[in-house]
Amino acid sequence: MNVYDTANKLSQEIKQSEEYANYKMAKQALTLNQELKQKISKFEKTRYEVQLVAMQTGKQDEDKYKKMQELYVDLIKDDIAKKYFEAETKFNVMIADVNKIIGEAVREVI
Repeated sequence: MNVYDTANKLSQEIKQSEEYANYKMAKQALTLNQELKQKISKFEKTRYEVQLVAMQTGKQDEDKYKKMQELYVDLIKDDIAKKYFEAETKFNVMIADVNKIIGEAVREVI
């Protein structure tokens, strides 16, 4: 089997995985609640800013980090948001694991 066939098969298996299906459904549920979707977008923007500052400076912006935590605590009170974050986390773990496996396979040539 050639590597492209394997990659395409992996792509299909990801799309058929429970993690993918749950994350997709959780994202679709957000489209029904625009207010919640906006709150999650605000949280994700803040989370990105926190990560960016940490990567650029090596330090945590405590104010932004606290704001991010407050947004998250408020969001997970909502069942739809809580399910979204759980599905997102499980999906991201699966993708990270796949990336790790591929990375290990090519480590000695990179």
